[in-house]
Amino acid sequence: MKTSMDGWGSGFAGVVIFSGSLPATRVAVTDFSPLFLTSARAVIAALLGAALLLALRQEKPSRGDLLSLVIVALGVVVGFPLLTAFALQYVTAAHSIVFIGLLPLATAVFGVLRGGERPKPMFWLFSCLGSATVAGFALSAGGEISVAGDLLMIAAVLACGLGYAEGAKLSRRLGGWQVISWALVLSLPLMAVIALASLPGTWQGIAGSAWAGLAYVSVFSMLVGFVFWYRGLALGGIAAVGQLQLLQPFFGLLLAAGLLHEKVSPLMVATTLAVVACVAGARKFAR
Repeated sequence: MKTSMDGWGSGFAGVVIFSGSLPATRVAVTDFSPLFLTSARAVIAALLGAALLLALRQEKPSRGDLLSLVIVALGVVVGFPLLTAFALQYVTAAHSIVFIGLLPLATAVFGVLRGGERPKPMFWLFSCLGSATVAGFALSAGGEISVAGDLLMIAAVLACGLGYAEGAKLSRRLGGWQVISWALVLSLPLMAVIALASLPGTWQGIAGSAWAGLAYVSVFSMLVGFVFWYRGLALGGIAAVGQLQLLQPFFGLLLAAGLLHEKVSPLMVATTLAVVACVAGARKFAR
């Protein structure tokens, strides 16, 4: 029981950290290209991860772990950041909430396919209800629909769900921060080449907010958040703890309300309560 609660606590901390990722990416791509933003954040995080691995003298992964680390790297180091960065050139951060609402469901599906988990039928009911609630809330805000942006976000969700499930499975043996650190180190050569090839033509005129966005997604979204997230998935279950992602859009909106003084509507409060109920139901029937 304690292990499960520790998993939910770690997962919750990861979700809170991830909640700032899309807004930070949206700000950063105003002055940085998607390719540079994706590669630069990976390079910065990889250097930090490598320093941790060396300082704490971690053993190298076995040859049998390499395929899983490649999947993690392709899913969460390259795939999700790059696809969302491109998508956010076509859609707003608010519109992307529609698709982030599908991420817990995608994570649960890959948890079954890759992690060997078998949630009860009622789990899927609560998971689908939660995803539909988040998507419905986002759609109620209106906004223009972009086919290119929507397809990119769908691809990003699938890549991320796979990376989450694969990393969580590997974290049971290697540890959460070790998995993301080794995945980052594995992707470093490629990401460094892309970063150098996509350097901005000039550094003048780049806003401080864009630099802040790059710093956030590099340190917190790409590394610190995964330390908590993978630990949570490994301890509490991929499918179960993955449902906490349903709360991520609302943390992001609360963040916007606090920093940008945006209004928190009664609909948002009601929807959040409904999502909390779905998360609680999913947790009950996850195993």
